Amino acid sequence: MSSETLPSVVSLMRAELEAYGGLLAAFDRQQRHLLERELERVEDDAHDVADCVAEAQECRVKREDWVREFAAAHDQPDDTTLTRMLTIFPSDQRPLIEALIKEINHLIHRVRRRARQNHGLLSRNIELHSQVFERFNPMARPRTYAASGRVPGPAATAALRGSG
Repeated sequence: MSSETLPSVVSLMRAELEAYGGLLAAFDRQQRHLLERELERVEDDAHDVADCVAEAQECRVKREDWVREFAAAHDQPDDTTLTRMLTIFPSDQRPLIEALIKEINHLIHRVRRRARQNHGLLSRNIELHSQVFERFNPMARPRTYAASGRVPGPAATAALRGSG
């Protein structure tokens, strides 16, 4: 194994950690703005979240590509995980790689949990706004997407009004 191997994988994993940390921070800001009802800032937060998702995805892809190349260079199947290849690394390098793997997985779980929380808050916020809107103008029901992904036509909207 070359002396460049460890710095390469560590650099990629640290970049991925930073990206997930940035994404978690963006979700935290979005959640704070949702709870404080700062709706203008929530829209900006959505753009920040999208940018952070793209960055994290790019970092993940680079790391996965490196792992695939490393696996191929060490006669391992393409889908072998870095964890399974730890024994290929010198024993003094394994703890750092294991710690980075653990932290990446931990951050991924935190990001997913925060994304679910924010999605729930956004959904509830939309539902409340729709109820307020309907109270002020019951005949002008806002058009939303159906389960099929299409906006229901006037007949479907009228049927929804009639059912309640």
